[in-house]
Amino acid sequence: MSRPGVQNGQRGSRVKLGGSVLALVLLENGRQIRARMNQLSVNGGLLSLEGPLDEGIKVTALFHLGTTSIRTRAEMLFPMWATKGCFQPFRFLELPEQDRTSLAKELEALVRAGAPEEEE
Repeated sequence: MSRPGVQNGQRGSRVKLGGSVLALVLLENGRQIRARMNQLSVNGGLLSLEGPLDEGIKVTALFHLGTTSIRTRAEMLFPMWATKGCFQPFRFLELPEQDRTSLAKELEALVRAGAPEEEE
């Protein structure tokens, strides 16, 4: 049985970014929330936010990694409180194959450069 958010049976590594990548989360009501990307994979990631978003809401996530710019729909998952703010995982809903391939190459380059990773 395939996991939601995993397309074509692909599983990848989550690369730990430690908040070094900025992201913008666009809510359906037009509100924009700035966030930092803590972890990222081709299936989703973990955002560092000032406050949690409701689990299950659909958003548009925008971020830039290396030479790749991503703008895609995502679903917010259950938030976890942190010392300052919270960590909120998300999964991509509609990441086009071209963006998925570009993102995978950027993540592989980060791992080759020594970025920490953990298996999904």
